Amino acid sequence: MNFDEAQVIATLAQIFGSHHSGVLIGIGDDAAVVTTSPQSVITTDSAVEGTHFNTEWSGAFDIGRKITAANLADIYAMGATPQYLVVAVTLTGDESMEWISDLAHGIQHEAASCGTAVVGGDLTRGAIKVISITAVGSVEKITTRSGGAPGDLIYISSLPGWSAAGFSVIVNDGADDLEAYAIEQFCAPSVDYSAAVAMASAGASAMCDVSDGLIIQAAQMAEAAGTSFNFNKDLFTNDPEFVALSELAEKCGIDVYQWIFAGGEDHVFLATGRDLPGLCVGEVGAGTGVTGLEMKKAPDTWRHFN
Repeated sequence: MNFDEAQVIATLAQIFGSHHSGVLIGIGDDAAVVTTSPQSVITTDSAVEGTHFNTEWSGAFDIGRKITAANLADIYAMGATPQYLVVAVTLTGDESMEWISDLAHGIQHEAASCGTAVVGGDLTRGAIKVISITAVGSVEKITTRSGGAPGDLIYISSLPGWSAAGFSVIVNDGADDLEAYAIEQFCAPSVDYSAAVAMASAGASAMCDVSDGLIIQAAQMAEAAGTSFNFNKDLFTNDPEFVALSELAEKCGIDVYQWIFAGGEDHVFLATGRDLPGLCVGEVGAGTGVTGLEMKKAPDTWRHFN
């Protein structure tokens, strides 16, 4: 082992030291003490080595960013503002202090981009690396998945598919600039949190982070609302990044809509309403189910269990 627990905790306390106004007691005691709003939103995610991240592809800083982004996106998708993060990490004992520090800096970087403070967590040893983050946010007007009504339009905050493209490129050892961008979006996706804020502020009736894939989460929203989500495939081509993603898909021999509709891990926001920011890609209707997201073959969607 290249470190001891006290050394790691001291390093993390230095990296995560916060002057956030809501933190009364931060790292260093048995628990954190923070101020919260009358309505709080809480979410948690775990990332397991070999399933959610691979150290052969991603550096520790990017891993920290990616896992943190997944939690922050879920908070924003509820129309809320993230405030605090609690991080629990399982290490094998074979890591270097540099790797641990880089992981913490990645978490801190993404958290700080949203004005969010890391206030505590847990450290343990295990057979593989596991990183679990719990996020707490404040909300005045909650935006759920179930609010879409017939006549609402469907919007996306940006074009999904880049993360899945990055995974395909890694597998095929790609290296040009476009491929490098896709790899970057897979290893540490750039999440436009402000887009979720803008959608909620514009009166979104429902919203969701499509980290599990557009086709899956559109179906979840439609079921929750008791409506149908009817997409227009041609409208996706209006996104300025569609041409570049299509070019890369053709190079990889993949249907670009496989990436866009079923890829996952992009943290694009899917919303319903009227006159929302983003790209309009369909309309909510009566009935049930999802139409318009057809691909050349059955969707290969992200799933934990086969």
